[in-house]
Amino acid sequence: MPKIVILDGHTLNPGDLSWDALSALGDLTVHDRTFSAQVTECAAEAEILITNKTPLSAESINALPALRYIGVLATGYNVVDTAAARAREIPVTNIPGYGTAAVAQMTLALLLELTSQPALHSASVADGEWSTCPDFCYWKKPLVELDGLTLGLIGFGAIGQAVAKRARAFGMNVIAHTRTPRAADELEFVDRDQLFREADVVSLHCPLTDENEGFVNAELLATMKPSAFFINTARGPLVDEAALAEALNEERIAGAATDVLSGEPPTADNPLFGAKNIIITPHIGWATRAARERLMETAVANLQAFLDGAPANVVN
Repeated sequence: MPKIVILDGHTLNPGDLSWDALSALGDLTVHDRTFSAQVTECAAEAEILITNKTPLSAESINALPALRYIGVLATGYNVVDTAAARAREIPVTNIPGYGTAAVAQMTLALLLELTSQPALHSASVADGEWSTCPDFCYWKKPLVELDGLTLGLIGFGAIGQAVAKRARAFGMNVIAHTRTPRAADELEFVDRDQLFREADVVSLHCPLTDENEGFVNAELLATMKPSAFFINTARGPLVDEAALAEALNEERIAGAATDVLSGEPPTADNPLFGAKNIIITPHIGWATRAARERLMETAVANLQAFLDGAPANVVN
């Protein structure tokens, strides 16, 4: 049976899922976490190497003579030097589509927190503010109704489409900007600048590329309405975080929420920490149990397809 090594299994499976289906395909070793300097040691005999966020450089790949398959436990696969793998005819596979519902749900959760502020008010009640209030109710920040507002989506793949569907249930109008416009009912495709000018909420759902890194910059943020909100559940490096912090601190936009940052885990001096009117969550949009179960199932199916001689979801 092939030697299978998982470099960083804890994030996908902190103990509530089972590795049994992968174990049935080979001699399985699971490391909860592996630092870059430990890759060649931990995977020395691996024929099948599986990673989530542990980087696989050309040096690491070329130092593993038995290696013949790399599986990424995510949709994004930039942690792997795919050219180095291709040079050795090692297929690299990813997991597309598993998190669509989960990330769409997270996007709406962040939007509702920005506009209705349930967590903020729950915390204030726990602190005793309602018990000492002279009135029957109070609100600590303006509460915003979504009905009739315009949601602008940057990216209109599966997740963007799922967010649009859910937003319409709240009565929102939806516009989108995408590299590949397609026919879509009740949707207008616009250019990026128009979207940032017109939207009451801007939400990112595009992949990170060399061309769009940092595209949400000071100039683009300056075109947004002062009453508008910004949400990022895509990739942290899409945003100039210092520019976003400045826009928030100067109250040039009403608020922001992000589930992703440029560095993960972030450094303590990230400019968004301490910025006004921002919600930051630790990249959990993908991590519902249902989504992780789908991810696990596809990872097993990818490996089985490779072992059967018909690799699936190959990205290199």
